[in-house]
Amino acid sequence: MAEELRAITDAGVERIITIAVSPDNLATVLNLCDEHEYIWGTQGIHPHEAASWSPSVAQAVAAGSAHSKVVAIGEIGLDYYYEHASPQAQLAAFEAQLALAAERDLPVVIHTREADADTRAVLENHARHLRKKGVIHSFTSSQALADYCLSEGFHLGFNGICTFKNADNVRAIIDSTPIDSIVLETDAPYLTPVPYRGRVNSPRFLPLIAAQIAEIKNMPVETLLRAVRRNSMALFFADQ
Repeated sequence: MAEELRAITDAGVERIITIAVSPDNLATVLNLCDEHEYIWGTQGIHPHEAASWSPSVAQAVAAGSAHSKVVAIGEIGLDYYYEHASPQAQLAAFEAQLALAAERDLPVVIHTREADADTRAVLENHARHLRKKGVIHSFTSSQALADYCLSEGFHLGFNGICTFKNADNVRAIIDSTPIDSIVLETDAPYLTPVPYRGRVNSPRFLPLIAAQIAEIKNMPVETLLRAVRRNSMALFFADQ
């Protein structure tokens, strides 16, 4: 762990946000926040885990969200590609967590896959209550959903997928997204960028993602990095 964290900071990464996804790792995220001064976290239940949503889990997420280093509710949303949980369970967990984010005045980290219509429908009910909005992470959805989310003030998150040979659709979304609405991410340990696909992902590879996005946006990478740092700080750390 210590060696990996050194490699991450050597790559120029100043802050890490580690993402909660299930009841089993809510406390793990909080412990990492407590143990490392440059790690922050989220609290939330991924749509794959939506069947686990219950009053006790809701209480745990709410309690964890009060931690001083929790900067968002997430990862929440809808995934109809795998459907590890029923759409009904996913919708219930998604809406409940959006309501919690509004109550706690926290941004959200949203996962959406093969669920554009329902994601938009849910956000049409909740986005106006989210002062800080949030990020649609690992964005691979349609231009129409991108346009809607951007119009509502959400950021779009891009990761190693943008380096994949078959990801022209993602690169097209990046090209059309204003630079002040982009944040960089990893989705570690998944979605490692080229040329390291097959290895465990890490924030140490963020410079590769930045280089790809800067190329798409036809701008110096230093300009891109200043912009996305500003975006991330405003989104997650404005009140820190």
